[in-house]
Amino acid sequence: MFHREGRAIILSTFFITAVIILLAHFYIKNPAIKIGLQVVSIVILILILQFFRNPKRIANKNFNEIHAPVDGKVVVIERVMENEYFKDERQQISIFMSPVNVHVTRYPASGVVRYSKYHPGKYLFAWHPKSSEENERTSVVIRTPKFGDIMYRQIAGAMARRIVNYAEEGESIQQGEDSGFIKFGSRVDLFLPLDARIAVKLNQKVKGAITCIASVKIEDEEG
Repeated sequence: MFHREGRAIILSTFFITAVIILLAHFYIKNPAIKIGLQVVSIVILILILQFFRNPKRIANKNFNEIHAPVDGKVVVIERVMENEYFKDERQQISIFMSPVNVHVTRYPASGVVRYSKYHPGKYLFAWHPKSSEENERTSVVIRTPKFGDIMYRQIAGAMARRIVNYAEEGESIQQGEDSGFIKFGSRVDLFLPLDARIAVKLNQKVKGAITCIASVKIEDEEG
């Protein structure tokens, strides 16, 4: 299954690959060059298909947990000042996606979208400390039953040139549902309350809609 954001690119790449293979077959006499060109075009097609894959994920919806919004590796767990929306201290968890990861963004929790904003910006490498505030990005705030307001931020990387965000203010959303896509290398930051119990570690690999990133504090869970 492939993500809808990749359909045009996949069709275009498939057509170009077919043309290259046919032209090489009929017009290039040197066998090594012919086969090499055909193999390279097929490899590029496979890479495009791999990048836009959209595996079906069935989230175990849980109001007491925040799930990973994307596949990737946890590269930041720290306490920061969030200046765009909360204007106070939050726990930031950042997940870096390499080009080989699934790049579908999924809602980390169920609730109501309170804020959704796109910011044009730079294209620093996604692991750069300033990328969260200076790169092209979208910020989405979800009001949840147990955590209150939480934010996730899609951040473009050095290769990414388009962020797709489906979240609309006032919309009721479900944990694990498709919320967007980031094309070609990027990261997602989560900004959670200070009392949320972090359930992941640095350098841990996570799966969108599957891995628990944080849970509510014990007394809230019992209540």
